[in-house]
Amino acid sequence: MKKTLIALGLGVATVFSTTALADDYVIDTNGAHASINFKVPHLGYSFIKGRFNDFSGNFSYDPSNVTASNITVNIDTTSLDSNHAERDKHLRSDDFINASKYSTATFKSTTIEENSDGTLTVNGDLTLHGKTNPIAIQANFIGAGSDPWGGYRAGFEGSTRLELKDYDIAVMGASSYVDLELHVEGVRQ
Repeated sequence: MKKTLIALGLGVATVFSTTALADDYVIDTNGAHASINFKVPHLGYSFIKGRFNDFSGNFSYDPSNVTASNITVNIDTTSLDSNHAERDKHLRSDDFINASKYSTATFKSTTIEENSDGTLTVNGDLTLHGKTNPIAIQANFIGAGSDPWGGYRAGFEGSTRLELKDYDIAVMGASSYVDLELHVEGVRQ
């Protein structure tokens, strides 16, 4: 009986020690080491590119147990910036993302999968324009290590395509989707 209790205790300790290995990070938006960029077709002739200037988030990452990782991001939709003030005003209006009513978009991961080629699939729920839908972000781990300021950082890049109709956002001509390009660098806490 004593051996069984010791074995059970060691098993529980092993489970808790593997889940405790994930490091917690804050996305480095203060140092502008992260970005949420978008690209949307314009009338089928070209693309409009832009970004969201204000967002925040955090993630947990354990390279030895990627499936235990997670990420949460909050985006200020009023910070949409396509480098053209009049267009930005229109894109923020109720014709499109209605940033005055839906000033925050959120992404919360539900699962993170490590693919056989070393890439990651980050599955989660995106709430945008008052609608929540599951999305999958194809991601790559860029690297991790000490920074010059005594901290430790980890970085990723990712991309996904959103269909505007899934979020009840108006479609204009060939602009039925938006591609997101994500760069995430976090500082370990």
